[in-house]
Amino acid sequence: MQNKKEKILVVEDDGQIRKFLQFALEQVGFTVSTASSAQDGLSQMVTGQTDLLLLDLGLPDFDGLEVIKKIREWSEMPIIVISARDQDKDKISALDLGADDYLTKPFSTMELLARIRVALRHRERLAGLKAETSVTVGELTINFGKRLVYLAEEELHTTPLEYVLLSFLFKNIGRVVTTKSLLQELYGIGHTNDTQALRALMAGLRRKIERNPATPRYILTEIGVGYRLVDE
Repeated sequence: MQNKKEKILVVEDDGQIRKFLQFALEQVGFTVSTASSAQDGLSQMVTGQTDLLLLDLGLPDFDGLEVIKKIREWSEMPIIVISARDQDKDKISALDLGADDYLTKPFSTMELLARIRVALRHRERLAGLKAETSVTVGELTINFGKRLVYLAEEELHTTPLEYVLLSFLFKNIGRVVTTKSLLQELYGIGHTNDTQALRALMAGLRRKIERNPATPRYILTEIGVGYRLVDE
């Protein structure tokens, strides 16, 4: 059960899926409201509290990608896309527009709940990030104030670009970060196609932080989309 009843808005035009999601989420303690169209969902977000949005892309009035774009103009609420679209380009578009995560239908309730917990933790981290000097995942720690990285409490030497890469992933723990977003953070908006440079940089970083870079513990590859720093 949740200690605090976060409110989740489900925007889904399929009535059966909508009812199932509402039932499953209420069973674990969330407060749930639903909408069958983008317009209804946006109206509910404007007039009431929403802590997290579950959004289908195939809505009858607006494409879900447009909804993400509209919301990100005024809100940083967590958005998890739930869609039958399984093409990488749709996932990348949703994530680049500001979605926190993407689940392809069908998915298990346990997986959905895990992604929701990660997204809500990320929201809390963002709210307190300015006050935090360091964040730890497993044996890996980053100190933002000193710009230092530690592995098993030992200082780890990273290059300036490796630090920027790891820092960006730490600020998005648990979220899929697209290749385009990483390249833009590293090299600027005009260098979002240099995937080979990113792969080389990632390989070097993994050799430093992973016991076995071939089966990474910390930074996972989301094939065709980007990377995710695990939330332990």
